[in-house]
Amino acid sequence: MFELKVVRERRPGYGSARRVATSREVYDAFRERFAPLDREEFLVVPLGGKNQILGFHVVSVGTLTASLVHPREVYKIALLANAAAVIVVHNHPSGDPTPSAEDVAITRRLREAGELLGVSLLDHVVIGDERYISFADDGIL
Repeated sequence: MFELKVVRERRPGYGSARRVATSREVYDAFRERFAPLDREEFLVVPLGGKNQILGFHVVSVGTLTASLVHPREVYKIALLANAAAVIVVHNHPSGDPTPSAEDVAITRRLREAGELLGVSLLDHVVIGDERYISFADDGIL
């Protein structure tokens, strides 16, 4: 027998009070978190029906140049949080937020998985040094 509970952490800046409408707002919400990191981290940000941030979850901690991500891990959190949509965010410790071929491939897989589950992938934001790339803004998503 298993029992599953979702426990919401109350962190400053996250929760029902903070909404995101643009990729810049996503960047502003997470850039300080990524600034000191020396390896890639991949986060999922589940959103409520009005794009309020319900929290965030570290899906993967990788190396200097890569991070393993599986759609199952991204959408598990989204489903547990009763999210209407998700945004994924990761950093490039090199400072250059230009998406890699792997970044594009996982974004396509995540979009397809989200469509099957009824949880929209709204954006994939890659954060570098003082700049970012948005897959939605750039028409990749």
